Amino acid sequence: MDLQHKYIIIEGNIGAGKTTLARKIATQFGGKLILEQFHDNPFLPKFYNNPERYSFSLELSFLAARYKQLNNEISSTDLFKQFTIADYYFVKSLIFARSTLQHDELNLYRQLFDIIYQQLPLPDIYIYLHVTPDRLLKNIEKRGRSYEKSITKEYLTQIWQSYFDYFKTEKRFPIVIVETSELDFLNNNAHYEKILNTVLKTDFKKGINHIVF
Repeated sequence: MDLQHKYIIIEGNIGAGKTTLARKIATQFGGKLILEQFHDNPFLPKFYNNPERYSFSLELSFLAARYKQLNNEISSTDLFKQFTIADYYFVKSLIFARSTLQHDELNLYRQLFDIIYQQLPLPDIYIYLHVTPDRLLKNIEKRGRSYEKSITKEYLTQIWQSYFDYFKTEKRFPIVIVETSELDFLNNNAHYEKILNTVLKTDFKKGINHIVF
């Protein structure tokens, strides 16, 4: 792998396989792995059952948790790791907030986000796994998390649109959108190698890049 990338982001919608891919790359090449710690968030099950009531509490709690984790992980130097790979980017906080918060709440949230965001480093490459909402729903059903049962196709579509709205504004680093609806990089090594050889060994321009296998 081309280790010119010292800070790699693997992103995607809910159920896109970002954690699976990040873990495989980190394991194979000995990278430092940062995984989002969402399982312990007490507001997440409440949000899925009652989004209107718990959306602001959920987004604030994620904002604080993501900043704390990334700040600690990225600032701590690991001499035995050549690169860092994460299954989320801090901007994820704003992307989801745009889909869940009302106008006044979002304005307040954005002020807090902007203060924190400028303190974190930019990635060398940002990889977005693009999966259709129908396929995402199948993936979500397969992994069987009880609190995700209420996730709808409409909600996943909103998240997807928020990601792409963000991509149009970001020009500071390469964003590589990879169409992975038909790929199974967990069980099919050829699919996994396709992503490695195409995405991580290519010098992409800053801004949006699109890959279809």
